Amino acid sequence: MRNKFVVLVFIFFYHNAAFASSDGLTFAQAGELAVAASVELRHSISSQAVMEGAWKWRLREYFPRISVNISENDRLLQTGADSFMKNFGLSVDQLIFDGGRTAMSRRLERSELDLSSVRLNRMAGEIAESAISAYRNLLSSRAVLEIKNTALSILEEQRRILSEEVVLGLALPVDLAGADINLANARLEILSLRLELTEFESQFAIILGLDALPELTERVDINRPSVFSSRNAIRISAEAANLAREQNPNLIEAQFSIAKRQAEYRFLRNSWIPTLRLTGSFGLSSQRYPLNRHNWSVGLSVDFSSPWFQNRINAQTGGESDTLTAAVQNGLTPLPDPASSYGAQQARLALVLEQEKYDTIFEQTGRIAANAVEKYILMERRRLLSFEAAQIGRERCRVEELRLDLGHITRLKLMEALIEQTQREIAVVEAATALLEAERELERLLDLRPGELAVFARRHN
Repeated sequence: MRNKFVVLVFIFFYHNAAFASSDGLTFAQAGELAVAASVELRHSISSQAVMEGAWKWRLREYFPRISVNISENDRLLQTGADSFMKNFGLSVDQLIFDGGRTAMSRRLERSELDLSSVRLNRMAGEIAESAISAYRNLLSSRAVLEIKNTALSILEEQRRILSEEVVLGLALPVDLAGADINLANARLEILSLRLELTEFESQFAIILGLDALPELTERVDINRPSVFSSRNAIRISAEAANLAREQNPNLIEAQFSIAKRQAEYRFLRNSWIPTLRLTGSFGLSSQRYPLNRHNWSVGLSVDFSSPWFQNRINAQTGGESDTLTAAVQNGLTPLPDPASSYGAQQARLALVLEQEKYDTIFEQTGRIAANAVEKYILMERRRLLSFEAAQIGRERCRVEELRLDLGHITRLKLMEALIEQTQREIAVVEAATALLEAERELERLLDLRPGELAVFARRHN
C-alpha cells in the first residue's frame, strides 16, 4: 500500500507538471489525475499503510515476553537491624499452544486489511468515474453551446433580412417582433449555458487538482458508431457476464467479506481449546553488592476458558539459593459468561448471510452486465435515430426555405423551423453522449479502462 501511495503522489505531480504542455487530456488521464488529487483517498491510503505496519508488528505475539525488574527496598527500623534489600530479576513468558487462536486472530486482522484494501480500490474507482463523468458532461455542454452559437448566427441573419423586408413592406412588424423574441430567448439560453459551462470547467479543474484545464483530447463524435452491433449481442452478453463475475469489484469485496466471516467463525468455534504458557524467572538479591543470593522458577500455566466455566491451573517449581520449592494452584470460576456461547452461532449465521449475499451479487452481476450490453446497443439505435431525425430536419428546413421563396410561409415560420432543427441537433449530441456513458458503464462492469471496450469487442467478435 505504501508503494501505491507513492505512485499516486508521483502521478499527481507528474501530470501537474506535464499536462500544461502536453497534447491533451484523455478520459483515462482525467481519472488518474482525480485519483491522485483526492486528499481523502491519500489519507485513507496512509491509514491503510499504518494498519499494515501494525499488523506486521503483531507477529510479536509468537515470541516470548521478557521483562526485567530492578528494585531496592530500604527499611530503617527503630527497633532492630535496618534492611537494605536489592533485587535484580529476569522473567520470561512464552505461549506454547492456544489451539491456533493467535494465528486465526492474525488471519482475521488480515481479512480486515484485505477488505479495507478492496474498499480503497473501489473508492479510487468511484473518484475516477466522477472525473470521467464530469469530463463527459463538459464535452456535451461545449458541443451544445457550439450548436446554439451557430443557430444564433443563422437567426440573426434571418432577422436582418426580415428587418429589410419590413422596411420594404414585404413583411409585417409583428413578424419582426416575433423574431426579436426568438433571438432574445436564444441569447438567454446561450448565456445560461455559458454560465453552466464555466461552472463545469471550474469544478472539473478542482476534481483534477489543476489550476487550469489543459486541452481536452476527447470529443463527442456524433458519427462514431458503437464498438459492436446487435448481430453478435447474445454472444457478447454472455462473455461480458462471465468477465463481470470475475472482475466486478462488488464480487471481489463479497469474497473478502466471506473470508473475514470464516475467520471469525473459526476463531469463536475454537475458543474453548486450552491455552498453555511456559513461564520462567531468575533473580539475584542481597543486602549489599555483590548480590550473593539467587532464585529461579519454572512453571506451566494451563487456562481452560469457556462460557460455562473457567479453570486456570498453574504448576511451578524453583529454588532459592539452597532451598527447592514447588507449588500448584487451581482456580475455577463457574459460568463466567454464558451469553458468549451464542457468539459462534451468530458468527455462523453471519457467514451464511455473506455467502447468500455473494450468490445474489453473482447472479445480479451477470444480469447487470447483460443488461448493460443491451442498453449500449439501444443507445446506439437512439444515436442513429436522432441522427436520422436531424437529417430529415435539415431537408425540412430546405423545403421551408423554398416555401418562403414561393411566398407560402413567412420568414418568422422559417426561423421557428430553424429553432426546431437546433433542438434536433442537440438531441444528436445528447444521444452520442448517452452512448459514451453506456460504453463507460459497461467498461466499468468489466473492470476495463476507458477506451478498452473496443479491444474487448475485437477479441470476442
